[in-house]
Amino acid sequence: MNDSLWGYQPSSGHTVGADLSGYTVEATDGSIGKVDKHSDETGSAYLLVDTGTWIFGKDVLLPAGTVSRIDGENRKVYVDLTKEQVKDAPEFDRHRQTEDPGYHAQISAYYMAFRIM
Repeated sequence: MNDSLWGYQPSSGHTVGADLSGYTVEATDGSIGKVDKHSDETGSAYLLVDTGTWIFGKDVLLPAGTVSRIDGENRKVYVDLTKEQVKDAPEFDRHRQTEDPGYHAQISAYYMAFRIM
């Protein structure tokens, strides 16, 4: 992952303004869901992933820094996380969302534990 958890890695293939909605999200060990929404906002870029029935319809927020590669041709986003790490992530709270500094800090703390130094 890059130095900024909330920004896309330069090698990810991300293009600003590209619509990733509906893309399948692939963890290092299999599919985890689809992109429901995403943001390219500098310093706060993320993917909101609907895990569907895989973990009982839980929505999770993945910081853009967890994205390792985007395959536009096959409409897939690959993340540097396992299915278990995504499953154990804090559930996305639509009432607090990313504008709440406390929620943003909670999400950051969770994913920082998996950063490769």
